[in-house]
Amino acid sequence: MTDPVYAVPPGLMTGNPVAPSGRSVKAARAFEAQLIGSLLESLERTFASVPGQDSIPGADDYNYLGIQALSTALAEHGGLGIASLITHALAAHEGKE
Repeated sequence: MTDPVYAVPPGLMTGNPVAPSGRSVKAARAFEAQLIGSLLESLERTFASVPGQDSIPGADDYNYLGIQALSTALAEHGGLGIASLITHALAAHEGKE
């Protein structure tokens, strides 16, 4: 029999749950947005250009802004779930030195 897959490791769910602070949620989402942004940027570089076609001046700037907006929006709406894992882990360890 295989072990079930948990969104949060079972060891973190013991004891009284602590609500994550607003700063940790914001930091976790920003971290996840950076990860998603780097993934999208490499995908964009790989698949967005047609071989032999000249690039348009300023297109890289617009592509960067679009990737940043998309990655931030994805992270704010759940993203890959990394921010949720980070905030749960931080909440479990808040106040422990």
